[in-house]
Amino acid sequence: MAASMAANRPRPSPIITQEIPVKRHLVAALSVAVLAALQPATAANEPFKSEVKARQGLMQVYAFNLGTLAAMAKGNKPYDADAAAAAANNLKLATQMKNGGMWPKGSSLADPEMDKRTDAKPEIWEAGSKIGERSKALGTAVASLAQSAGNGLDALKAGVGETGKACKGCHDDYRRKR
Repeated sequence: MAASMAANRPRPSPIITQEIPVKRHLVAALSVAVLAALQPATAANEPFKSEVKARQGLMQVYAFNLGTLAAMAKGNKPYDADAAAAAANNLKLATQMKNGGMWPKGSSLADPEMDKRTDAKPEIWEAGSKIGERSKALGTAVASLAQSAGNGLDALKAGVGETGKACKGCHDDYRRKR
């Protein structure tokens, strides 16, 4: 009897069962459209926000790994060959990253809207800038550091010194003094 009652129940219309997913898709599509419409206004209020955050994040990765190595080199942290090699290799990988998209022209402190969000000087983008040479010097110093960091404290100290000079060479000319 229960089987015959179930068979006699009215079945929902296919239109009704499809209406709910359609509404969900419509709401999702409208939400995306609204967010897309708001995006230009947000971008206009905060130009290059994601690019500046990305390059600041990259600098944090540099600072974190170089900080670990410098602490060992200065004796503030015990030398650990494996940890030194790992930090130096992290630096090497970070310097090999193609990061030109993080540095669009106009994203320097010369723009009043950018002044509080970046320390990058406009000289980076000027004709005759040596930023490319400085970047290559950093890559070379870090590659050498990655080869030597796990080979003893003296090798680490020499590599950290050369890497620090490469960082300073760029920061002295292309970053606002803090």
